[in-house]
Amino acid sequence: MHALTPRVVATPAALDLIAELRAKHGPLMFFQSGGCCDGSSPMCYAAGEFSIGDEDVFLGHLDGVPFYMGAGQFEYWQHTQLIIDVVNGMGGMFSLDNGTGKRFLTRSRLYTDEESALLEGRRTHADSLQERQ
Repeated sequence: MHALTPRVVATPAALDLIAELRAKHGPLMFFQSGGCCDGSSPMCYAAGEFSIGDEDVFLGHLDGVPFYMGAGQFEYWQHTQLIIDVVNGMGGMFSLDNGTGKRFLTRSRLYTDEESALLEGRRTHADSLQERQ
């Protein structure tokens, strides 16, 4: 059985900023902004400070911090792994990274055909061949 590739991961720099923000603000959560006020930045909030709706999609945890995205945006991004990184600059005005001199940034990569099949719950060609041997 193959392990699923995570839908969202963080770089070491992002994990460091998450730890810094957690030490200052307590439990955190992320929501991938859909392009309103702060563009399409991953927004970091104190846990419970952003209301998650029934249509929002849970993508995974970054060092124990839940990460969500709106369903409409997920339809567009579902074939990519989100890679949360940090760059120098001003964070989103509602995000806890604002004022740190750093900001979270979403990078992405397309899943391989095998990863996509596993995420969709389908068997892959390689799995079929392996079972025949």
